[in-house]
Amino acid sequence: MAAKQTLLLLPGLLCTEALWQNQIKALKGVAECIVADLTQYDSMVTLARAALQKAPPQFALAGLSMGGYVAFEIMRQAPERVTKLCLLDTSARADTPEQKERRLSFISMSRAGQFKGVTPRLLPSLVHTSRLKDERLTDVVFGMAGRIGRDGFIRQQTAIMNREDSLPTLANIKCPTQVIVGRQDMLTPPEVMSEIAKGIAGAKYEVIETCGHLSPLEQPDKVSEIMKAWLA
Repeated sequence: MAAKQTLLLLPGLLCTEALWQNQIKALKGVAECIVADLTQYDSMVTLARAALQKAPPQFALAGLSMGGYVAFEIMRQAPERVTKLCLLDTSARADTPEQKERRLSFISMSRAGQFKGVTPRLLPSLVHTSRLKDERLTDVVFGMAGRIGRDGFIRQQTAIMNREDSLPTLANIKCPTQVIVGRQDMLTPPEVMSEIAKGIAGAKYEVIETCGHLSPLEQPDKVSEIMKAWLA
């Protein structure tokens, strides 16, 4: 029997390993999953370096949203170590001035003691409208944010708004790549994700129906099915 491959999972902003809980269970037959901690540093370069230090010499890589930004940085730092790449609900673009302004206002709010107010404000842009009152889902989202905490959130937002534009380096990605997006993702919509798929030679592109930004939690079975085929 072939040895299991390692899958390094990169969570999004205000997300912990709970984002990937369903995939970790569903993929255990084909992959040994490890989840990077993306809360300790305020730059993408350092976050990628720290994740690489904890990963084996060769691994498959999957990242959602902020995790995708770290994945692009890993592909710049150590492309030879990544056997396969999966990008979910993310963007290759750098922040616009308006996005930076919004992040700075969230940082200011958090520093002023309003951190708990951030997640309820963000929720409608994170999940499909039909799931806003689904407590099993929203409890996970709020729980993850609580675990990351104010300081982790500020470090993450700082790293995100200072990240490099990854559009020019998409053509350098040579490993088998799967791109996944929720049809109703308001933060990184299908048109943003399709440019990633077009920019990476041979990338596969999948749009998941009735799904917002947090696809691994919103449509866990579908995401796991696509990832299983990608890992095969």
